[in-house]
Amino acid sequence: MKYLVMVSHGKLADGLHNALGMLVGKDRTDIRSAGLEDGMGADVYEENLRKLLADVRPDDQVVLLGDLIGGSPLTTAIGVISDMGLLPATVIIGGMNLPAALNAALNKDDTSLADMAATVLAGAEVREFVVEQDGEDEDI
Repeated sequence: MKYLVMVSHGKLADGLHNALGMLVGKDRTDIRSAGLEDGMGADVYEENLRKLLADVRPDDQVVLLGDLIGGSPLTTAIGVISDMGLLPATVIIGGMNLPAALNAALNKDDTSLADMAATVLAGAEVREFVVEQDGEDEDI
């Protein structure tokens, strides 16, 4: 199985997980999230991650999305995944957003691990949104 695991500071990962549930279905065991809450010790967060990933097997694959490259949630998750022997079967992406997470969730089962980063990043959709107006102020 290929898992989508989202990690973040605060509730960002859990919020993305909730939003994905609305778009790709709730109660999916292949999509997981964990947030490093304010005041939570690194040891508690690491233990939460170990519990979250306890049923992931050596022949499984992981798509790991983190909010910040080099941030504690992502580096801690990488350490846990490494301890589990899954690092060679994991693609790691920092700087997640809802379009990237949705792209990962929709394409993970049909995309090779080698192509996963490009697939996820292609759907990240971060850009300016410009609304053209006809010269008069209009309600949008």
